[in-house]
Amino acid sequence: MPTIHHDPRYPAADFDEPEPYGLIYLGIAVDPPRRVPFVRGSAQRDDAIEEYKAFARQLEEDGNVVEATVYEAVLIPPITGGPRFDVAVLIRTTTPDTIAAVQKAAPYLRFNADFAMAARNIRRIGETDRTSAGTFLFNHFTAADPEGAVAVWENLTGWYTRETGVDNSTLLQPVDGSKFAFVNYVRLPTGPVRFLLSQFAKPSFFRHVRGHLRSNGMAAMPIMARIA
Repeated sequence: MPTIHHDPRYPAADFDEPEPYGLIYLGIAVDPPRRVPFVRGSAQRDDAIEEYKAFARQLEEDGNVVEATVYEAVLIPPITGGPRFDVAVLIRTTTPDTIAAVQKAAPYLRFNADFAMAARNIRRIGETDRTSAGTFLFNHFTAADPEGAVAVWENLTGWYTRETGVDNSTLLQPVDGSKFAFVNYVRLPTGPVRFLLSQFAKPSFFRHVRGHLRSNGMAAMPIMARIA
């Protein structure tokens, strides 16, 4: 059972109905930074992204695909063991049952991703708007108890909505096994540096958020990105 302390200052957020779609999250390491968090410009990455955007457009012609969006990382904290994907792709399929068919499609196979996670949305706060410019967070969680970890995450949502102004979240849970318990997909209210500082400047982040993760054998490994 997860260890949870309910702080009355941070009641869990109000959850909306989960999305009905299937989701496929792809991570690709094209030219990631080695020791620094900021992702610098790269001609190699630019060329790869143009190819991936073409694959995404081809994939969207598939009747099982709702949309396919390519993201370019802007900040990858140098966390030991954390993912180093400087390109990500998020594919929505008509239902979770159509994921397998999409994974066999030729445009999908051309991504040749370093990491792939077939998923479903199990918790949702608001709408993660993907129609306009902004910074998007892909937060990769590991956990000793993946099922119990969901309850821990739920308990932390109130801190984020109150202390950072986050008003949306789309939680992706793998449907066929993954090294991550889940990946949280969020459109941030600010840029990456300001968002990180808004967390680190608050003692409650280390006590309430980091403390809960640590006591439950969980780790969060974020990548911040923009739509390519």
